Amino acid sequence: MIDRYDARRAVAATGLLAAFNEAGVLAAADVHVARRLAALAGEADQRVALAAALAVRGPRLGHVCVDLATIAATASVDTDEPVDLTALPWPEPGDWAGRVAASALAGGPLHVDGSVVHLDRYRREEERVASGLRALAEATAPAVDEALLRTGLDRLLPERGDQRLAAAVAVLRRVAVVAGGPGTGKTTTVARIIALLAEQSEARGDAPPLVALAAPTGKAAARLAEAVHDEAEGLAVGDAVRAHLLGLSASTVHRLLGRAPRRSALPHDVVIVDEASMVSLSLMVRLVDAVRPGARLVLVGDPGQLASVEAGAVLADVAGPAAGAPRMREAAAAQLSRVSGMAVAADPAGTAIGDGIVTLGRVHRFGAEIGAVAAAIRAGDADGTLAALAAGGDAVAWLPPEAATEVVRARAVAAARAVIAAAREGDALAALEALRGFRLLCAHRRGPYGVATWSARIEAWLGEAVPGFAAAGAWYAGRPLLVTENDEALRLFNGDTGVIVRTGEDAAVAAAFERRGEIVEYAPARLGAVETVHAMTIHKSQGSQFGTAAVLLPPPDSPLLTRELLYTGVTRAQERLLLAGSEEAVRAAVTRPVARASGLRERLWS
Repeated sequence: MIDRYDARRAVAATGLLAAFNEAGVLAAADVHVARRLAALAGEADQRVALAAALAVRGPRLGHVCVDLATIAATASVDTDEPVDLTALPWPEPGDWAGRVAASALAGGPLHVDGSVVHLDRYRREEERVASGLRALAEATAPAVDEALLRTGLDRLLPERGDQRLAAAVAVLRRVAVVAGGPGTGKTTTVARIIALLAEQSEARGDAPPLVALAAPTGKAAARLAEAVHDEAEGLAVGDAVRAHLLGLSASTVHRLLGRAPRRSALPHDVVIVDEASMVSLSLMVRLVDAVRPGARLVLVGDPGQLASVEAGAVLADVAGPAAGAPRMREAAAAQLSRVSGMAVAADPAGTAIGDGIVTLGRVHRFGAEIGAVAAAIRAGDADGTLAALAAGGDAVAWLPPEAATEVVRARAVAAARAVIAAAREGDALAALEALRGFRLLCAHRRGPYGVATWSARIEAWLGEAVPGFAAAGAWYAGRPLLVTENDEALRLFNGDTGVIVRTGEDAAVAAAFERRGEIVEYAPARLGAVETVHAMTIHKSQGSQFGTAAVLLPPPDSPLLTRELLYTGVTRAQERLLLAGSEEAVRAAVTRPVARASGLRERLWS
């Protein structure tokens, strides 16, 4: 329960609002907004005010709406103490929903559909995303020279696999989703999609397609552009197509949309968004609104990863049932089979949106042992996950919590010593390579299982293990850096990592970062928001890979411990995974998927 003097307590709250606020279900802001809405509408029913407060609470926690029929079983609390939610005075769901639907708030700030209550803004955003994607999916298919596409696929993706299907779908359809886990070749496929589209334009005698590459973060956008450029160098394409690929740049989705007035069409023929799982509902509605009717939209990402920090789980909703297997209508499946040379089964229950969704399943980045753990987590198979962890092999080590400290200490100190040794020699490339060799990943920022605690612990260990470390000062050679805010002037982005290296005999140092194999160095005084990164949160690690990833799980009752968090942490490991956590914590994570309340999936797939 929240202390009476806690800032989270809404002092003016009474009745149901007070009870749910004191339990930690509602924040003070939720209560204040609900009370004001009720007062403005002349609504005296506390059950209606409670529903309004829960609808306001939802987006703060990532939900787009609240389902009054299930909220009693799915609610969480903002308190460190355990709370028996079943003891709270929950209204009877049927009567509760009826009262809200009949209230003066319904049809105004609240939208009620059965037992589901939206704030009207989010209901309208869901409808706009769904209608926009369906309009693109149901529009007349773009003109495609199927014979040319088939020869292009034979040249660029000769292996009969998921990547070939995904590339073909993105050329054939106006809206496509290239889904898949880490290392399944999503960005490799993106480069080939652009090349195939450019060849189609070239054959028609048209200019190359105007392509927008975008991602939710500056770091992800820079990585997307680099990946496309790297792939372009080795593709079997003509000089004009290669030049087109090498000339592409990428931006954040916010910056891309900032180039056009709100609800105005972008000029691009193709809009490709990487790391789409991190795109919120509010950002997706702006993107869908901005894609002109004759263009193509390609969403690329992993529906199984952590979703946006804002409301919505848009990519997972769009992929829907097609995240497991294709859900294409008969005509779309027949055309894809004809062009790809692969048998594609039609689904009688398929929809227009399903015609453009392909999930990549073959992992190229890590081995079978890590892959088995990741696959079991993604499938929600707790027993299978525990079995894969126990089987281990050379690539997987499952550590009980009491053994984690010594193992992490040995690995973290060895990795940091390698970074420091290279940095003291002035070898920035070797220092950065060593930095990518190991990373400790935590669910929390603070507390006994948090980044702050473990980073301080690793610094203390280094003070004992590395000669001269304690006297080296704040900008010591070998200090690992994490950029926490975008710096457009320096082309450094939130999530970028670098290292301090020695640059001369006089102990001068510079901050070194890598760009496509090239080292860029900056004076430490020029850096803006950076922090030391001996450990990082799993959420911050999205899009990164490490030779060895040590994943530290919190206790089973941590509200952050979810299937998506565990899957994201495990799949950061390329060569070796160290997972520190109890059987109860692993089982709790695997059986606790992020259940973000949303109506988008139903709007798209029903």
